[in-house]
Amino acid sequence: MAMALMAGRGLAEAPALEAYGAAPAIDNVELSPSGALIARVLVVGEKRALAVSRIATGENLYAASIGENKVRDLRWIGEDQILIITSATHGLPLLGVARSELVFGMVLNLETKDIVQVLRGTPDVLATLYGGANVRRTSQGDAVFARGVNVVTGKADLHRIDLRNGRGRSVSSLDQDTDDYVLDAEGEVIATSRYSERHGRWSLHLRDGWRLRQAWAVDADLDTPSLMGMGRSSNTVIVSANRPDLSDDAESETGHVLFEVDVASGAWSRLPFERRPVQLIYHPRTGFLIGGSHQDEEGVRYEFLDAPAGRQWRAIERAFPGKAPQIISWADELQRVVVFIDTGESGIYQLVDFDVGEANIVAEAYPTISAAHVGAVRSIHYTAADGLQIPGYLTLPPGVETPANLPLIVLAHGGPAARDIAGFDYWAQALASRGYAVLQSNFRGSSGYGRAFMEAGYGEWGRKMQTDLSDGVRWLAAEGVIDPERVCIVGGSYGGYAAMAGVTIDKAPYRCAVSVNGVSDLRRMVNHVASRQGARNSYAVRYWNRFMGAARLNDRALDALSPAMLADDVDSPLLLIHGKDDTVVPIEQSRVMATAMRREGKPVELVELAGEDHWLSREETRQAMLRETVRFLQVHNPPD
Repeated sequence: MAMALMAGRGLAEAPALEAYGAAPAIDNVELSPSGALIARVLVVGEKRALAVSRIATGENLYAASIGENKVRDLRWIGEDQILIITSATHGLPLLGVARSELVFGMVLNLETKDIVQVLRGTPDVLATLYGGANVRRTSQGDAVFARGVNVVTGKADLHRIDLRNGRGRSVSSLDQDTDDYVLDAEGEVIATSRYSERHGRWSLHLRDGWRLRQAWAVDADLDTPSLMGMGRSSNTVIVSANRPDLSDDAESETGHVLFEVDVASGAWSRLPFERRPVQLIYHPRTGFLIGGSHQDEEGVRYEFLDAPAGRQWRAIERAFPGKAPQIISWADELQRVVVFIDTGESGIYQLVDFDVGEANIVAEAYPTISAAHVGAVRSIHYTAADGLQIPGYLTLPPGVETPANLPLIVLAHGGPAARDIAGFDYWAQALASRGYAVLQSNFRGSSGYGRAFMEAGYGEWGRKMQTDLSDGVRWLAAEGVIDPERVCIVGGSYGGYAAMAGVTIDKAPYRCAVSVNGVSDLRRMVNHVASRQGARNSYAVRYWNRFMGAARLNDRALDALSPAMLADDVDSPLLLIHGKDDTVVPIEQSRVMATAMRREGKPVELVELAGEDHWLSREETRQAMLRETVRFLQVHNPPD
């Protein structure tokens, strides 16, 4: 019937759900330092392939499969080698490592076509990355640095990698309390940060001759400072920290301010950003800080501290008015840049060449979904019951310009300290393509709206974070946009909890619910985290207790907010979908909910996705999730 709706609005038949659930056709795009070459990770089903070509001629220099692991990053090592960062769900039971998302590095040599695994063959060191990896252009040549865990000593030293065979040579002794480090241009460690989970103490250490000296320390059970990278010179580093003695920032959810710290003197100075960036941008050649980005209601926005980079970027924004382009990759001299655009599009990559004054499409994320089949995404605001302003987005079915009396899906985001953003969201667009309006509320506790908004979510699981969603339903109904009798709630991770709470705690607005990888038993979830980490008072336990409103580990007050404990109150059907390889929210959370509902004779379905993780990374199972979700919604909340 949704197909007929689309046709009735003058559109061709909507793409199949599989088009939305497919993995993006391009995983990564990266320009070489000179800007002459471009590397792309192509995706077909579960397979990834790396393709490298010469931009001027289109000549293919390399094309080969790199397997089924999820590609997380690409980085050029000079002009003839590429570092490929991947991850996969594995456990190492002989070493006591539970199933988790392990990170791996590979180095491709374009001349020999050889691929070597980073840290492979390093004595007593696991060939997995402890953290990420860094590329530096040293006076001795291009180099890769990565930390690896020594199974004998338990340390996580920093290694310089032999690019010929992947073996590492320890260059800095670091234990597992060292949570980050910064390298200068020569690959020398100039700063480290340490965090003791047991004592909740964070410390900054700066290079002092041949050693590192503690320069500052603070007690931080939560909201720990962060060491962010090099500053605007080779002798400074960036630290995000709460230093009310120096400066304060109400925009930051944690009260943190971005400081530039002089390694030699230890002096701190606040970075002169007009708005606190969420991500920092470093010069592709020097590695120095040049700018940052933040998210506003219309997309990603950039602010540059480096004048030449700022001029280049303003020219790009003028070339794509109203499109909120995003930086993907920059060549060394900033004369070529790859940008990504998904405003009114399903996602296109464009290569901007300042030398010739052209921009050309080099890849499409969802080539089978045309702009005509992308529903309009409107930024909205409404007032919660207690007067708090709640921002969010409303996605309309393609072709709808004046919405009235539409069926609605509330799509709750995960986190909960995360947010929905403007741009193409495959899940929201898939539902909109079937005739539903889709509400994505950034409820209190969402990130990106300042400290007071974040703190308003503490202790509000199942309470005001939940009613913020239903307040959005009531507002849309009062505006005449949706039919209040045709509303269901869907979500993943925390959003999955919100979906289950929508049929157990705040039930009035919803006819049905779909939870994907959701939490159903809060006390069991926090106990699982404590058991997995072997610590009753770990950072993660403290984080969850604060957001959930628990006074301590195993706080039975959480039972009143746990859908699995409230199954006898369910009046509406519930679909549970969960990945069997989820290492964040274990699948038992959905199984417990299904068992509780069946015991009470309530309508429930459970779909288990083999081989799927928490993030729905696999194409086949992501498509299965969409098919099952839409099937269920069309039965219990038909779009017409």
